[in-house]
Amino acid sequence: MQINFKNNILPHLVGVVVFYLIVLFYFSPAVFDGKILFQYDILQWEGAAKEVMDYRVETGEEALWTNSMFGGMPAYLVSFEVPGDITNFLIKVVTLGLPHPVNSLFFGMLAMYILLLSFKVRSEFSIAGAVAFAFNTFHIISLDAGHNAKIWAICLIPLILAGIHLAFSGKRILGLALFAFGLMLQLKFNHLQITYYTLLIVLIYGIGQIVDAYKSKSLTAFSKTILILVLGACLAVGSNLSRFMTVLEYGEYSTRGQSNITSANTSEGGLDRDYAFNWSQGKMETLTLLVPFLYGGGSGEALPKDSNSEQALRSNGVESAQATGFIEKAPTYWGEQPGTGGPIYGGAIMLFLFVLGLIYAPKTYKYVFLSITILSIFLAFGKNLAWFNDLIFDFLPGYNKFRAVTMALSMALFAIPVLGSLGLEYLFRNSDSKTLVKNLSIALGSTAGLALILVIFAGMFGFRAPVDANLPEWLVDAIQQDRKSMLQSSAFKSLIFILLAAGLIWASLKNKISTQIAGLSIALLIAIDLWMINKRYLNEDSFQASPSAQFFAKTPADAKILNDQGYFRVINLENPFNDARTSYFFNSIGGYHGAKMKRYQELTENVLGSEIQSFIQKAQEGNFDWQGLKALNMLNTKYVVAGQAENAVFTNPEANGPAWFPSNIRSVTSNEDEIKLISQMNTKIEATVNETEFGTVQTGSGSVSITSQKPNELKYSVEATKAGLVVFSEIYYPKGWKALVNGQETDIIRTNYLLRGISVPAGKSEVLMKFEPDSYYKTKTVTIIFQYLILLTLIGGTFLSIKPFLKP
Repeated sequence: MQINFKNNILPHLVGVVVFYLIVLFYFSPAVFDGKILFQYDILQWEGAAKEVMDYRVETGEEALWTNSMFGGMPAYLVSFEVPGDITNFLIKVVTLGLPHPVNSLFFGMLAMYILLLSFKVRSEFSIAGAVAFAFNTFHIISLDAGHNAKIWAICLIPLILAGIHLAFSGKRILGLALFAFGLMLQLKFNHLQITYYTLLIVLIYGIGQIVDAYKSKSLTAFSKTILILVLGACLAVGSNLSRFMTVLEYGEYSTRGQSNITSANTSEGGLDRDYAFNWSQGKMETLTLLVPFLYGGGSGEALPKDSNSEQALRSNGVESAQATGFIEKAPTYWGEQPGTGGPIYGGAIMLFLFVLGLIYAPKTYKYVFLSITILSIFLAFGKNLAWFNDLIFDFLPGYNKFRAVTMALSMALFAIPVLGSLGLEYLFRNSDSKTLVKNLSIALGSTAGLALILVIFAGMFGFRAPVDANLPEWLVDAIQQDRKSMLQSSAFKSLIFILLAAGLIWASLKNKISTQIAGLSIALLIAIDLWMINKRYLNEDSFQASPSAQFFAKTPADAKILNDQGYFRVINLENPFNDARTSYFFNSIGGYHGAKMKRYQELTENVLGSEIQSFIQKAQEGNFDWQGLKALNMLNTKYVVAGQAENAVFTNPEANGPAWFPSNIRSVTSNEDEIKLISQMNTKIEATVNETEFGTVQTGSGSVSITSQKPNELKYSVEATKAGLVVFSEIYYPKGWKALVNGQETDIIRTNYLLRGISVPAGKSEVLMKFEPDSYYKTKTVTIIFQYLILLTLIGGTFLSIKPFLKP
């Protein structure tokens, strides 16, 4: 068998070129001009990761801990690398040098293309499915927000399933290689919620396979394939062992872990239910998969010229600049979520093809991908389908660790293009069927027909939103009319695109055009449809030459604090616990992260929040109650910032400093008692110790000074007139921090609910604390070995697949 360029190479080359050109031109400012997406979450991440990345550049080593936010926390989920890691190089090769993060969409199209080919979908139809999957609005809006790891994790789902499907189709070595490679990269991006959804997809697919194996009496072959895939999973986990073990270890102590306070309103070992379900998809809102602006799009949408709102603003004498500002960010969204960046839409055409898939696809594939879609939608409903999601939240292992349940729609946005492409493929394989016209009519009626109904009967909706309560009645009427116009226009466009795609299919079935032309034309229509919607959210204005330089430009307040070369923390009173800009320059009390330390979160909710509010109220009256900052003082908060000006910086004279000897120790037996005492006692002279965990501890006296500090290493000079406990203004974390007093390893105890304490002898001592977690240092070499094993397996699997074509 010889390679035929036209049949074996050209179709795939066309696909790769199409994918590359789409990314190239859509993201041209990034590719050609070197500009960078202004991604708010990424800028916040830069602030959070600055200390760790600077340490990496300076030393070539991993800090593994950061002191720059939330008083200190493991850096595993902030910025983490393993020396010798080859995954970044492999990504650059596979994505043909495209810049991060836009290369994720190219990879997503390539991965979906490979998956559809593994299902024996012809290349032109696979291209259409790949474009619909990777370029859906959810991905683009998420990129604009800076959720890069999430998009990468989603775009790897097709490759993971492709490997699994190939293994079950008899190509076990290639399947093993692709599965292990895809899972290795997904675990690298460390988005556990998407990995969890991937597991659900794989489980549903696996149920389909085991049913087929049972019916065909091939359970032995099924078992062998499972063993192969287990090997692949072990390789993938092994190639991320350092990351996996550190995060697994940290999970117990993070906000994903079990509450330390029995009265806390949290589910056992997970997030608060209301918090997890806060962003829940409205049931009717799911129709945005067909009509993107059914519910007004995003929370702030630009309205067209001479919209009802613009006319109302003009007629009521609103100033031009104010009217323009409203029109450019009009509150058009009227769905049930607190807010949204835009609609979740993967193309009306693909929904039309999805219905064809329900009719034409093989039963196993039909039930598998329909089940994935239904589960996805049900999970996204969250609190709006409480009977189902409460059960899932309470009983599905690990599910209560995740929030933002609308993210579950990523499964539907994956399954719909797969089943849609299968529908198109099997429609053409069964084009002689007598029910052809009937089936096409069903697909058209359920999609284009529904879009037409929404155009005609748009008035049946109320178009009311909670934000309307803040607007004058005359403007409410206008904005509701604009919402109605958006729905009708959007539904009409969906109708047109579906009819055009149906026309291409019909023309090809009647041999008026080739299937290649039909497939590529459908791909073009999908790209145009999604391009027009996506450009509303991510366009040329989303790119800047250097967003970091602008965001982190030094303010007079920053400059004033930077003159102090001491060791201290800073609190920015402007939204402190959702701000990592402060962390860019200083060790911050606040920060920006979704998995902070559990005890720190509990301190924030039970002590810090009220303490800060009380201080602000008194300060506004001219009373700066520094002594009332019990918790902030023990965290060594030397500076309070209330703005960008130099005079917005206030020095706290009562900060406890880096370490001190308390003169009184108050023994407690429960976390509840201990956290209550923090807000009552003078933390400079008193300390708490849980005697049930750490026994009886003696007080000491003397002085302590810090002599050097790194993210993962702190040195202190102690002069103790009496042996006893020293309290350090550092966050206690038992997995990795080690203490040496005069070279002898010493236990670190937890004091003041979340700080570190060490008992020191009388006289002069040197205390060294360093962060050396075994979960990292004992696994990093194994991690690299497994990565090379996967690479070798991938090379071997690819060679075995093309070997038959190399024979003369």
